[in-house]
Amino acid sequence: MLDVQMHDTEVLDEIEMTSNLMIAASEADGPLPQQRIDDILGLAQHS
Repeated sequence: MLDVQMHDTEVLDEIEMTSNLMIAASEADGPLPQQRIDDILGLAQHS
């Protein structure tokens, strides 16, 4: 059994974002629009 303890919240956040991107991509009919990717990554839209 692999017993890995992670205490770095930044790494956990990155794993969650990557997972969310993979799920969204697998559910999409084609490439994800850049705005959808930005939304998943929590990037603010600049005007």
